[in-house]
Amino acid sequence: MKIIERSTYLEKLKHLKGTPDIKVITGVRRSGKSRLMESYIDWLENTDQDANIIYIDYTNLQFEDLKEYHALNKYVEEHYQRGKSNYLFVDEVQMCPQFELTINSLHSSEKYDIYVTGSNAFLLSSDLATLFTGRTYEIEVFPFSFEEYVEYYQFEDMDKAFDQYIKDGGLSGSYVYSEQEERYHYIEDVFDTLIIRDIRQKYKIRNTVLMDRISDFLMDNVANLSSMRQIADTMTKNNDRINHKTVGKYLEYLCNAFAFYKVRRYDIRGKKYLSSSEKYYLSDHAFRYAKLGTRNMDYGRMIENIVAIELMRRGYEIYTGILYKKEIDFVAMKHDEKFYVQVSDDISGESTFKREITPLLQIKDAYPKFLIARTRHEDYQYEGIKIVDVANWLREDKITVSQK
Repeated sequence: MKIIERSTYLEKLKHLKGTPDIKVITGVRRSGKSRLMESYIDWLENTDQDANIIYIDYTNLQFEDLKEYHALNKYVEEHYQRGKSNYLFVDEVQMCPQFELTINSLHSSEKYDIYVTGSNAFLLSSDLATLFTGRTYEIEVFPFSFEEYVEYYQFEDMDKAFDQYIKDGGLSGSYVYSEQEERYHYIEDVFDTLIIRDIRQKYKIRNTVLMDRISDFLMDNVANLSSMRQIADTMTKNNDRINHKTVGKYLEYLCNAFAFYKVRRYDIRGKKYLSSSEKYYLSDHAFRYAKLGTRNMDYGRMIENIVAIELMRRGYEIYTGILYKKEIDFVAMKHDEKFYVQVSDDISGESTFKREITPLLQIKDAYPKFLIARTRHEDYQYEGIKIVDVANWLREDKITVSQK
């Protein structure tokens, strides 16, 4: 299988080298967490002549005897080398019950630079502070970006590349298969047997059919406003008796496992967050193709999903903007940076262009505004709003916020 260097994540790990934090690598299943860890280990071995690498991969039978936290602790301590830089890497750490007791003990000894990965249903962001007594630093790994996809396949025609990326998605494990059907079988298997299985195991879910139907509903309604009550009503119409509180729990589980990301609404004029109705985006848009095919396919919403994940990949908090009952797809914020994004597929028609541009024109503040669409043209301006081709935007290292 072809390997590319995921430089953004690798550079982040390099900057964290030697810090006292427990580095926790998270992200959806098969997003490349283990490969990233291996690349970082290779870099350490090539740059630190005093490196002593202690590496445990619980998916490898070689480490079967270490799936008990006392045994894990004993193994690590036996491999410690005085006078060396001791780096500890534990892959799929959740496979060792009570692993946190060992990790906390080793961390408190201040002898190791510690890195762990794990199944996200068992290593939740919200649980890290509870699990670990020391400070943690979370590195969230996403599936391949469009830029990484282009690098992998060495595309020169960006329009052709984007057409294919919409179909293939970013789970690089599927790229080894030559037929699209085989790729989708792999992607579906990742979702069903890994993500959903983890959720069922973690939360002891009995009504597995209902969990599947809720995830299918979210896939079918990617980028649409949804509420717990609306989903419960839909399930009830399909003869599934369920209340909105149970739906809320299932939605939380799906987001905890990085299957979906929840995006809240933001009142632009009132500058406040709204609690009713949210949007849900898939961690990888190809899950929808693999699970549901092209039924009710709306390419505009798929592009919106791609843009949402890319904004999060670049470190932005995103919200759905509301202004005078009109919707702005994204209000993106990071530190003191803020901008607005509207996403569409084809804006060549006058009515579509007007529909997409009008909400942005109604925002009166000075923050940058973007309309990202499949223009297949160079960037241009319309009344201070930057119109950007989505393939070009996805290949930029960062948002260009200047309004020229």
